[in-house]
Amino acid sequence: MRHLIRRVSLYLVALWASATLNFLIPRLAPGDPAQALLARMHGRISPAALQALEVQYGISHESLFSQYQQYIANLLHANLGTSFANAEPVTNVIARDLPWTLALVGVSLIISFVVGTLLGVAVAWWRGSATDTILMPFFTFISAIPYFWFALALVFLLGYVLNWLPPSGGYDIYSYTPGPDLGFLLSAARYAILPAFTIVIGSIAGWMLGMRNMMITTLSEDYVLMAEAKGLTRWRVMMTYAARNAILPNITSFALSLGFVVSGSLLTEIVFNYPGIGYALVQGVHNKDYPVIQGLFLIITVAVLVANLLADVVYVVLDPRVRSERG
Repeated sequence: MRHLIRRVSLYLVALWASATLNFLIPRLAPGDPAQALLARMHGRISPAALQALEVQYGISHESLFSQYQQYIANLLHANLGTSFANAEPVTNVIARDLPWTLALVGVSLIISFVVGTLLGVAVAWWRGSATDTILMPFFTFISAIPYFWFALALVFLLGYVLNWLPPSGGYDIYSYTPGPDLGFLLSAARYAILPAFTIVIGSIAGWMLGMRNMMITTLSEDYVLMAEAKGLTRWRVMMTYAARNAILPNITSFALSLGFVVSGSLLTEIVFNYPGIGYALVQGVHNKDYPVIQGLFLIITVAVLVANLLADVVYVVLDPRVRSERG
């Protein structure tokens, strides 16, 4: 319990530091958000109207410390500001785009982690067999292909030549509107197959290679040899003794990857024109939409910190040695 309290305190400090940097960087950078907003309107606006817009979008000319106090107060009330691009709250932008990213990248990450880890266990246990000889070079070759070209090749082949799957978009915009409707959900699932397949195939080699290397090291440990000497089944030795300990480094990597799911798969969302946080971030940078950029960075930071905290908890549960040392 003391270890958990220490870790939570550390992550709270990290969250405060991240929020502070998120506040300072746009304000210390060259340029003025008000002037950027004025430039978007081609300068055709009166000073009074510009002042009204500054009030609406939360642009302040007070001291930096006063702005910081207001910024922290707004964060505590879940107020991330107003988007310059479409004059809607940033929380609405995130609430609209985040589910698309979580559904696509989150599910794809879980599938690639589970499949890659199981394949890593298999090729390590039967190393030198046909399974090891075929799978490792194949997936290593796939992962070495630049992701952008791999995605474009799949779009061309499966989307245009064979016409099996929609090449772009998140759903059939001519037939459905987003909502809890079965037709819309099935359409969204069909449009997500191709980008999800690209993410899974492109990332599965990393999980498999990491698990294979750790498994080979773990299989030479004394407790694994003792389990085999006791006459335990090969399946139990492989999964309960070897894989359970070998998976610990992968758990940490998975937690970090899970935290970055919130940031979206930028290239995926660009290539497939898929709605999501990554695409919204690109649009925010292009439009100099500072509130959206700040809000998205803060959400990404919170997700990474929460994922790391969960990894700490899972690590203690899976490894009794860590539990005894930290208890």
